[in-house]
Amino acid sequence: MKLQVAIDLLTTEAALELAGKVAEYVDIIELGTPLIKSEGLSVITAVKNAHPDKIVFADLKTMDAGELEADIAFKAGADLVTVLGTADDSTIAGAVKAAKAHNKGVVVDLISVEDKVTRAKEARTLGAKFVEMHAGLDEQAKPGFDLNGLLAAGEEARVPFSVAGGVKVSTIAAVQRAGADVAVVGGAIYSAADPALAAKELRAAIV
Repeated sequence: MKLQVAIDLLTTEAALELAGKVAEYVDIIELGTPLIKSEGLSVITAVKNAHPDKIVFADLKTMDAGELEADIAFKAGADLVTVLGTADDSTIAGAVKAAKAHNKGVVVDLISVEDKVTRAKEARTLGAKFVEMHAGLDEQAKPGFDLNGLLAAGEEARVPFSVAGGVKVSTIAAVQRAGADVAVVGGAIYSAADPALAAKELRAAIV
Protein backbone atom coordinates (compact mmCIF):
# COMPACT_ATOMS: atom_id res chain seq x y z
CA MET A 1 0.00 0.00 0.00
CA LYS A 2 1.32 3.42 -0.96
CA LEU A 3 1.37 6.36 1.43
CA GLN A 4 0.11 9.71 0.15
CA VAL A 5 0.59 12.99 1.99
CA ALA A 6 -2.14 15.55 1.34
CA ILE A 7 -0.66 19.04 1.64
CA ASP A 8 -3.48 21.38 2.55
CA LEU A 9 -1.27 24.39 3.18
CA LEU A 10 -1.62 27.67 1.32
CA THR A 11 1.80 28.71 0.04
CA THR A 12 4.36 27.13 -2.26
CA GLU A 13 7.05 27.82 0.32
CA ALA A 14 5.17 25.96 3.05
CA ALA A 15 4.34 23.09 0.69
CA LEU A 16 7.98 22.69 -0.36
CA GLU A 17 9.11 22.82 3.27
CA LEU A 18 6.67 20.08 4.30
CA ALA A 19 7.37 17.94 1.24
CA GLY A 20 11.08 18.16 1.97
CA LYS A 21 10.54 16.87 5.49
CA VAL A 22 8.35 13.89 4.58
CA ALA A 23 9.35 12.88 1.04
CA GLU A 24 11.52 9.96 2.09
CA TYR A 25 8.56 8.30 3.81
CA VAL A 26 5.81 8.88 1.23
CA ASP A 27 5.15 7.66 -2.30
CA ILE A 28 2.70 10.34 -3.45
CA ILE A 29 2.74 14.08 -2.74
CA GLU A 30 -0.74 15.55 -3.06
CA LEU A 31 -1.19 19.26 -3.58
CA GLY A 32 -4.53 20.07 -2.01
CA THR A 33 -7.28 22.03 -3.74
CA PRO A 34 -6.88 25.12 -1.49
CA LEU A 35 -3.12 25.15 -2.19
CA ILE A 36 -3.60 25.03 -5.98
CA LYS A 37 -6.33 27.67 -5.82
CA SER A 38 -4.06 29.88 -3.73
CA GLU A 39 -0.83 29.45 -5.68
CA GLY A 40 -1.91 28.30 -9.13
CA LEU A 41 -0.28 25.71 -11.36
CA SER A 42 3.21 26.93 -10.49
CA VAL A 43 3.09 25.02 -7.20
CA ILE A 44 2.71 21.77 -9.15
CA THR A 45 5.82 22.56 -11.17
CA ALA A 46 7.77 23.60 -8.10
CA VAL A 47 7.02 20.42 -6.17
CA LYS A 48 7.66 18.14 -9.16
CA ASN A 49 11.00 19.85 -9.81
CA ALA A 50 11.94 19.43 -6.15
CA HIS A 51 10.83 15.78 -6.01
CA PRO A 52 11.04 14.32 -9.53
CA ASP A 53 11.10 10.77 -8.16
CA LYS A 54 7.73 11.15 -6.40
CA ILE A 55 4.22 10.89 -7.83
CA VAL A 56 2.76 14.41 -7.75
CA PHE A 57 -1.01 14.44 -7.32
CA ALA A 58 -2.88 17.62 -8.28
CA ASP A 59 -6.19 17.63 -6.42
CA LEU A 60 -8.11 19.76 -8.91
CA LYS A 61 -11.53 18.26 -8.10
CA THR A 62 -12.54 18.96 -11.69
CA MET A 63 -16.28 19.11 -12.30
CA ASP A 64 -16.33 20.25 -15.94
CA ALA A 65 -13.91 20.69 -18.87
CA GLY A 66 -12.13 17.49 -17.87
CA GLU A 67 -9.76 17.21 -20.80
CA LEU A 68 -8.71 20.87 -20.64
CA GLU A 69 -8.14 21.00 -16.88
CA ALA A 70 -6.28 17.69 -16.79
CA ASP A 71 -4.12 18.73 -19.73
CA ILE A 72 -2.94 21.96 -18.09
CA ALA A 73 -2.13 20.14 -14.84
CA PHE A 74 -0.18 17.41 -16.62
CA LYS A 75 1.76 20.04 -18.57
CA ALA A 76 2.61 21.69 -15.25
CA GLY A 77 4.12 18.45 -13.96
CA ALA A 78 1.29 16.54 -12.30
CA ASP A 79 1.30 12.75 -12.54
CA LEU A 80 -2.27 12.33 -11.26
CA VAL A 81 -5.29 14.65 -11.24
CA THR A 82 -8.70 14.33 -9.63
CA VAL A 83 -12.09 14.55 -11.26
CA LEU A 84 -15.19 14.51 -9.05
CA GLY A 85 -17.30 11.39 -9.18
CA THR A 86 -20.40 13.58 -9.36
CA ALA A 87 -19.19 14.98 -12.70
CA ASP A 88 -20.69 13.83 -15.98
CA ASP A 89 -19.18 10.70 -17.51
CA SER A 90 -17.94 12.81 -20.42
CA THR A 91 -15.91 14.96 -18.02
CA ILE A 92 -14.17 11.91 -16.59
CA ALA A 93 -13.62 10.49 -20.08
CA GLY A 94 -12.14 13.80 -21.23
CA ALA A 95 -9.65 13.84 -18.36
CA VAL A 96 -8.72 10.23 -19.12
CA LYS A 97 -8.12 11.20 -22.75
CA ALA A 98 -5.67 13.88 -21.60
CA ALA A 99 -4.03 11.41 -19.22
CA LYS A 100 -3.44 8.93 -22.00
CA ALA A 101 -1.88 11.65 -24.17
CA HIS A 102 0.59 12.45 -21.37
CA ASN A 103 0.99 8.88 -20.05
CA LYS A 104 -0.42 10.05 -16.70
CA GLY A 105 -3.45 9.09 -14.59
CA VAL A 106 -6.87 10.23 -13.42
CA VAL A 107 -8.25 9.61 -9.94
CA VAL A 108 -12.01 9.89 -9.50
CA ASP A 109 -12.82 11.44 -6.12
CA LEU A 110 -16.04 10.06 -4.66
CA ILE A 111 -16.58 12.84 -2.11
CA SER A 112 -20.34 13.41 -1.65
CA VAL A 113 -21.22 10.49 -3.94
CA GLU A 114 -24.08 8.59 -2.30
CA ASP A 115 -23.54 5.20 -3.95
CA LYS A 116 -19.76 5.01 -3.91
CA VAL A 117 -19.63 1.34 -4.91
CA THR A 118 -21.57 1.76 -8.15
CA ARG A 119 -19.79 4.98 -9.11
CA ALA A 120 -16.40 3.43 -8.35
CA LYS A 121 -17.07 0.65 -10.84
CA GLU A 122 -18.30 3.14 -13.43
CA ALA A 123 -15.26 5.35 -12.96
CA ARG A 124 -12.93 2.43 -13.42
CA THR A 125 -14.75 1.48 -16.64
CA LEU A 126 -14.29 5.07 -17.84
CA GLY A 127 -10.54 4.71 -17.38
CA ALA A 128 -9.75 5.98 -13.88
CA LYS A 129 -6.44 4.70 -12.52
CA PHE A 130 -8.11 4.39 -9.14
CA VAL A 131 -10.94 5.95 -7.16
CA GLU A 132 -10.73 7.83 -3.89
CA MET A 133 -13.08 6.87 -1.09
CA HIS A 134 -13.13 10.32 0.42
CA ALA A 135 -14.80 12.11 3.29
CA GLY A 136 -13.98 15.80 3.21
CA LEU A 137 -12.97 17.95 6.16
CA ASP A 138 -16.51 19.23 6.62
CA GLU A 139 -17.94 15.71 6.70
CA GLN A 140 -15.22 14.53 9.10
CA ALA A 141 -16.17 17.34 11.48
CA LYS A 142 -19.70 16.02 11.88
CA PRO A 143 -20.50 14.09 15.08
CA GLY A 144 -20.12 10.34 14.77
CA PHE A 145 -17.96 10.25 11.65
CA ASP A 146 -15.67 7.27 11.24
CA LEU A 147 -13.80 5.58 8.42
CA ASN A 148 -15.82 2.38 8.36
CA GLY A 149 -18.23 3.47 5.65
CA LEU A 150 -15.38 4.36 3.31
CA LEU A 151 -13.54 1.11 4.03
CA ALA A 152 -16.66 -0.99 3.45
CA ALA A 153 -17.32 0.75 0.13
CA GLY A 154 -13.74 0.14 -0.95
CA GLU A 155 -13.91 -3.53 -0.08
CA GLU A 156 -17.21 -3.98 -1.89
CA ALA A 157 -16.31 -2.08 -5.06
CA ARG A 158 -13.39 -4.37 -5.90
CA VAL A 159 -11.55 -1.74 -7.93
CA PRO A 160 -8.25 -0.03 -7.08
CA PHE A 161 -8.95 2.62 -4.44
CA SER A 162 -7.48 5.08 -1.99
CA VAL A 163 -8.93 6.19 1.33
CA ALA A 164 -8.94 9.81 2.53
CA GLY A 165 -10.77 11.04 5.58
CA GLY A 166 -8.96 11.20 8.88
CA VAL A 167 -6.44 8.41 8.25
CA LYS A 168 -3.85 8.30 11.05
CA VAL A 169 -1.55 5.85 12.84
CA SER A 170 -4.44 4.30 14.76
CA THR A 171 -6.52 3.65 11.62
CA ILE A 172 -4.01 2.99 8.86
CA ALA A 173 -3.89 -0.76 9.58
CA ALA A 174 -7.66 -0.95 9.00
CA VAL A 175 -7.22 0.91 5.71
CA GLN A 176 -4.67 -1.67 4.61
CA ARG A 177 -6.87 -4.58 5.73
CA ALA A 178 -9.70 -3.20 3.60
CA GLY A 179 -7.47 -3.62 0.56
CA ALA A 180 -6.73 0.02 -0.20
CA ASP A 181 -3.98 0.69 -2.72
CA VAL A 182 -3.23 4.10 -1.22
CA ALA A 183 -3.67 5.59 2.26
CA VAL A 184 -4.08 9.37 2.10
CA VAL A 185 -2.95 11.27 5.19
CA GLY A 186 -3.35 15.00 5.63
CA GLY A 187 -3.71 16.60 9.04
CA ALA A 188 -2.05 13.72 10.88
CA ILE A 189 1.15 14.72 9.06
CA TYR A 190 0.94 18.44 8.30
CA SER A 191 -0.54 19.38 11.69
CA ALA A 192 1.89 17.22 13.65
CA ALA A 193 4.54 18.83 15.85
CA ASP A 194 7.10 16.76 13.92
CA PRO A 195 5.72 15.98 10.43
CA ALA A 196 8.73 13.86 9.49
CA LEU A 197 8.31 11.66 12.56
CA ALA A 198 4.57 11.38 11.91
CA ALA A 199 5.21 10.29 8.31
CA LYS A 200 7.87 7.83 9.45
CA GLU A 201 5.47 6.27 11.98
CA LEU A 202 2.73 5.98 9.35
CA ARG A 203 5.18 4.33 6.94
CA ALA A 204 6.24 1.89 9.67
CA ALA A 205 2.59 0.98 10.32
CA ILE A 206 2.18 -0.27 6.73
CA VAL A 207 3.08 -3.94 6.52
